[in-house]
Amino acid sequence: MRIFSEEQVAEACREMAVADLSNATIGEVLLVSQYLEEKTGIPFIRMDQGSPGLPVNRFGVEAEKKALDEGIGSQYPPAAGVPELKKAASDFIKAFIDIDIPPLNCIPTTGSVAASFGAFIACTQRIPGKDKVLFIDPGFPIQKSQLRVLGIEWKEFDVFSCRGAAPLSEKLEEMMVGGDIAAIIYSNPNNPAWISLEEDELKVIGEAATAHDAVVIEDLAYFGMDYRRDLGHPFVPPFVRTVARYTDNYILMLSSSKIFSYAGQRIALCCVSDGLFHEVCPALASRYHDTGVFGQTLTASILYMITSGCTASTQYGYAEMLRRSVEGEINFVEDTREYGRRARRMKDLFLAHGFRIVYDRDVTEEIGDGFFFTIGYGGLSGKQLVVELMYYGISSISLGTTGSLQNGVRACVSRMREELYPVLDSRLAEFENDHPEG
Repeated sequence: MRIFSEEQVAEACREMAVADLSNATIGEVLLVSQYLEEKTGIPFIRMDQGSPGLPVNRFGVEAEKKALDEGIGSQYPPAAGVPELKKAASDFIKAFIDIDIPPLNCIPTTGSVAASFGAFIACTQRIPGKDKVLFIDPGFPIQKSQLRVLGIEWKEFDVFSCRGAAPLSEKLEEMMVGGDIAAIIYSNPNNPAWISLEEDELKVIGEAATAHDAVVIEDLAYFGMDYRRDLGHPFVPPFVRTVARYTDNYILMLSSSKIFSYAGQRIALCCVSDGLFHEVCPALASRYHDTGVFGQTLTASILYMITSGCTASTQYGYAEMLRRSVEGEINFVEDTREYGRRARRMKDLFLAHGFRIVYDRDVTEEIGDGFFFTIGYGGLSGKQLVVELMYYGISSISLGTTGSLQNGVRACVSRMREELYPVLDSRLAEFENDHPEG
């Protein structure tokens, strides 16, 4: 039996100005679920927004307070970032990825959303004729929304059917042969599917970027959260996988939001390879009337125009968390491992009630348990499943909104609480009873 009626859900959509729940954005699903929860007092199983569900890292908070107490709030922060954060970022990347990126090239941004916004601009203006972005989907819907704002065109493909070096290489060549791709973007581990690209796949992406002179924008929002391997020890293998081993055309986006539960402070890093950072681009020089040095233009002529720099105290907080991680005082992988445990328990409940995991494997092993997973049911499309689950007090987003061609929805585990597991079990039992065709 449904928890909410069609009339109640329709009212919520009407009141929240959501035109089409089946194709709703993350924010729209959030509004509808919040409305129903507040109107009825019935708790939702919130699988919509990927907001951290763990306590904020106290070392960052303490460092921010200290910086404010010392008067940092009266000064504008440098556009390129405070030296302490830039050095800590460089050291962190060396410790956990085993890649050398100089402090100069590590630019703080107000979250990875600002980093990708600026990177899209710089990359598509870098070389005349290279003006499109290639998405290895599924991916974060907001990044395509950014391109809509900017008026930048894109190409995309669902990686589901071309995993592995040879199929992926063939697909990349097909998409890039026209010579108009300025940048390639993906997240690893992946939002929403939680797949992780393997070394040989990253290698062919890097080779394609070099061959076609495109920039890889690698979103590492869930840094180190592939819990199948222990990635939390500085300077000790295994290291976090990255395309940076296979090309010098890359930008790494490294956010504090998930690994340190620091989402409210809006701080991330845009880390540019040394070759790309110092590349002189005549097209950029002409447009911005500067030297055309890629990294300098990105920092001073683009990112600064978006946010005027990052809040100074937040930079000191992030720097402290990175520094303590490098020194072994923080094990951010262990601190976030609870997400993997939640995913395993939630997956088991869905599987027990007739659901399936949509993106269920990487190339050589089963998918890990982490911040997200994907589920499908019977012959229902993702759009249908979003709406059907809403009637049972379970919020999610359709995989179709993420560039996926598969039928299903994304489930986020971050807001799951101990007392909600039996509630989820009960609601899934009712769903299964009402949908025996699954």
